[in-house]
Amino acid sequence: MMRTDGYLLDNRQTEAGERFDAFASLFDPTTFRHLEGFGVGPGWRCWEVGAGGTSVVSWLAKKVGPTGRVVATDIDTSRVAPAARPPVEVRVHDVGAEEPPGEGFDLVHARLVLVHVPDRERALRSMIESLRPGGRLLIEDADPALQPLTCPDEHGPAEQLANRLRTGFRRLLADRGADLSYGRRLPRLLREAGLRRVQADAYFPLTSPACAALESATIRQVRADLVTAGLATDEEIDRHLANVEAGTMDLATAPMISAWGRKA
Repeated sequence: MMRTDGYLLDNRQTEAGERFDAFASLFDPTTFRHLEGFGVGPGWRCWEVGAGGTSVVSWLAKKVGPTGRVVATDIDTSRVAPAARPPVEVRVHDVGAEEPPGEGFDLVHARLVLVHVPDRERALRSMIESLRPGGRLLIEDADPALQPLTCPDEHGPAEQLANRLRTGFRRLLADRGADLSYGRRLPRLLREAGLRRVQADAYFPLTSPACAALESATIRQVRADLVTAGLATDEEIDRHLANVEAGTMDLATAPMISAWGRKA
């Protein structure tokens, strides 16, 4: 992820843990389906980039077993540190600025990471270089510009307010250097980087308790930024959070694009 002086969604804030839990509920099934398809198993060497929380790292650790290795990296490892026991090694690392934490990996995976990294080209190159020949790369990233609304069915004032706050949040992300249309480019970028058998799909959660939990945690985390930037008032944010809590809106996330391929 980005350096903490630029990253909008600091891992150390209370709401970050709620966001990681929501991400796990929303996206782990898709991630695990892809990893299962790769045949991740005993003895595999894996690098989890921008690990954030523990759900994917713990899943990989069970799959690779005592003969495998999982290197989990992030610029802030406070949330993933509890997973630091064999076969998991946790390291503070900036994928966009530092050399890879090893080589010969069978799998490198990053989810909701590169969209925030200033030097995405270097980060992607680093991840590919760390793979063994035939190793797998799985990059999963959001594309907020592809579907920019919190409420695609904007049928009333509550939904209109939700979408206006999402517009403000997207502006904050863009101001911090996030690429809001990165996800759609992943298949091409993997092909241009020389990966083979590149494929991709997308997952678009539309309504679920996890969508509501993610929306609430995100807005609370960036509340001060929205108000300071003049993008919302405290009263509007309170009203929106109450609307989310009421459970009467169909809340969506940005589509998550998963793209994968093999190193030649």
